[in-house]
Amino acid sequence: MANTKSAIKRIRSSRRKQERNRVFRSRARTFVKKARRLIEEGQFDEAEEVVRQAISALDKAAEKGIIHKNNAARRKSRLMRRFNQARGL
Repeated sequence: MANTKSAIKRIRSSRRKQERNRVFRSRARTFVKKARRLIEEGQFDEAEEVVRQAISALDKAAEKGIIHKNNAARRKSRLMRRFNQARGL
C-alpha cells in the first residue's frame, strides 16, 4: 500500500486513466473480432464496413498512446491481409 500523499494520488490518477483507456482498447478489440468473424462467414460487404471501423478504432487508440503505433499498424495489416485473401484479391 502506498505511504505518501503523492503515491496515493498517483494510484487514483492511474485508475482514472486505466478506465478511460479500457474503453478505447475494448472498442478496437470488438471491431477486430467482429470483422474477423464476418470475414470467416464470407459476408464481405458487411465485413468491409466493420474492417474500416476497426482500423479507425486502432488508429484512435494509437493516437492516444493506449497502444503503440507499430502495434496498431501490425493489427491493421493482419486484418487487411486476412480480408483481402478471403475475398481472393
